[in-house]
Amino acid sequence: MADQPQKRSLYERVRLLFIGGSRNLRDRSIFHKLSLIAFFAWIGLGADGLSSSCYGPPEAFKALGEHTHLGIFVALGTALTIFVISASYSQIIELFPTGGGGYLVASKLLTPSLGMGAGCALLVDYVLTISLSVASGVDALLSFFPPSWQAAKVPLSVMVILVLTVMNLRGVKDSVLPLVPIFVAFLLTHAVAIGAALTTRFWGLPEVLHKAITEVRTPPSELGLAGMLLLIVHSYGMGAGTYTGIEAVSNGLPILREPRVETGKRTMRYMSVSLAVTVVGLMLAYLLFNVEDSSGKTLNALLLASPGKTLNAVLLEMVTGSWPSHLRYAFVVLTLLSEGALLFVAAQTGFLDGPRVLASMAKDRWFPTWLSGLSDRLVTRNGILIMGGASLATILLASGSVDYLVVLYSINVFITFSLSQAGMVRHWWSADAKPKGWQGKLAINGIGLALSMLILLWVTVTKFFDGGWVTLLVTTTLIVGASLIRYHYRSMERLIQQWNLVAITRILWDPTGPIALQEETKGKSPRRPAAPPMDPKAKTAVILVNGYSGLGLQVLASVLKLFGGEFKNFIFVMVGVIDAGNFKGAAAVNQLQQHVWSEVDRYVSLVHQHGRAADAKVAVGTDVVDDVARLAPDIIAKYPQSVFFVGQLILPHDSLTTRWLHNDVTYSLQRRLSALGVPFVTMPVQLNQEGT
Repeated sequence: MADQPQKRSLYERVRLLFIGGSRNLRDRSIFHKLSLIAFFAWIGLGADGLSSSCYGPPEAFKALGEHTHLGIFVALGTALTIFVISASYSQIIELFPTGGGGYLVASKLLTPSLGMGAGCALLVDYVLTISLSVASGVDALLSFFPPSWQAAKVPLSVMVILVLTVMNLRGVKDSVLPLVPIFVAFLLTHAVAIGAALTTRFWGLPEVLHKAITEVRTPPSELGLAGMLLLIVHSYGMGAGTYTGIEAVSNGLPILREPRVETGKRTMRYMSVSLAVTVVGLMLAYLLFNVEDSSGKTLNALLLASPGKTLNAVLLEMVTGSWPSHLRYAFVVLTLLSEGALLFVAAQTGFLDGPRVLASMAKDRWFPTWLSGLSDRLVTRNGILIMGGASLATILLASGSVDYLVVLYSINVFITFSLSQAGMVRHWWSADAKPKGWQGKLAINGIGLALSMLILLWVTVTKFFDGGWVTLLVTTTLIVGASLIRYHYRSMERLIQQWNLVAITRILWDPTGPIALQEETKGKSPRRPAAPPMDPKAKTAVILVNGYSGLGLQVLASVLKLFGGEFKNFIFVMVGVIDAGNFKGAAAVNQLQQHVWSEVDRYVSLVHQHGRAADAKVAVGTDVVDDVARLAPDIIAKYPQSVFFVGQLILPHDSLTTRWLHNDVTYSLQRRLSALGVPFVTMPVQLNQEGT
């Protein structure tokens, strides 16, 4: 009778429906399939920047109060800043072609500690990217509903974050492709709205320019020259949310299509031009519609009379005021829907880049190492869940208030900008072999540093007691936590290295030991002699290893010492883990597989030297437990008398914290293999400096 296919559990069926099946790492085209061309990268990574036009310019405009005509200088300064910061990050893309986010740039060009600070600031910033984008999007959607609908704001925001989390658990391209129509709709509707505003109120442009120039020449008495300049700087600083998202492209290079540098720079151009045009266009529209028309209505007056509506929603109603009612309603609804939906797309930046920063910092031991792992969909699942959970908490704590979230948001992004630009300035200034045109590159990064520091200091000082202290407190707490985690890992790493050296020396060079090296091979790389044949009927010791180390040798020596000659066959099983650090292409996967084979081959050669049969089984995947569970049934089928052995390092101070940081897989393996009916033995090894 033919074998029936294994019935999936309810959990597996639900997961397959929402998350999808496993990706095949052996598919050589997998990296091409998962990578993004410039257009899709513009949507997935650049939407954060473009969508900031929904809350950056309105905040800047409202900060001007009655002196809105000064907004023309704010608009020009904003456009200049966009192009300067974009040019700066294009240079970072060239210098760091495998990915150059603020964490990596500050770590490499300044110090690892400053890099860690930039990384922590980025993580908080990406959480706020998700929270603010979703809250702003819900605001836009609720703008054409009655004020009573505002009570649904927080529940709707929570629902959107949950949906985005599930989409990102499916994979990068799966989360971007459905958003293409939204992105295109936003571009088209806002182009029409801005174009209509500028053409229908073009007659007001001379008056706007005249009033702006007049205020510069003869500042209002209540302000004075210094007060007027401070007001412009204040408005410029309050619009700081406009620049968020520019850093995302350089940080997201690993998911871009080859050639990554060219794709990244092209994406950066798309983002900077579209953002600058949209921001300047909206600011001019605000100014033009704040000039009284024949009815005496102004944008500010209507905004005050329209609680629950965004500035852009009021502007759209004024722009389309002379349109046929049905066309007007349809256009306003479509534009606000696209605006709200694009803000949801912008939250993608937090889900795409936040887990990547978290994984990079985990690889460097600033955070628990298991955060660098990938799921079978080849996404940083743990990072996505953390970003989604933190964003949900932020939305709930802030009650979905966009005004409050903007304050929290604007500080951290400029901490990262400032550190990145400072690193680049130091690089160009101190480089031994300076490239052609380095003075111009230095000038661009220098101007970017000055602008970033200006905005950072202004927003921090003016908004510190309005909620800015919360961002600084959370970021500082994260920095302290990361420092403590790094200290623990470095302490354990030194202890393990010392123990490993002592253990290997004691096991291999003790002439009375069960696997001591033969005299003729001491000091040389062991060579594999003719392999004794494996006997399928004999008892087989299957030893799980994670590399050629003191732990693996200790387990092998213990099996030989405790069981004598009972085991005739030895099989060494090792899984090469693909994580966010080495998931860079088919070549990296092949290199990892070769490394795994070279490690287990040393065990096999050592056992062969002592006249025993040995073989190896390897796998490359994203989860050790899953891959061992796939290999185990085949081994048992071929060698029915197999017993699996694994070593368990016992740390000097075992606690819930150490278990959380090290996330040991031994107990998971034991549960999984026991469920399969596989004999499994855990051999505890006390970690100490004597190697015993």
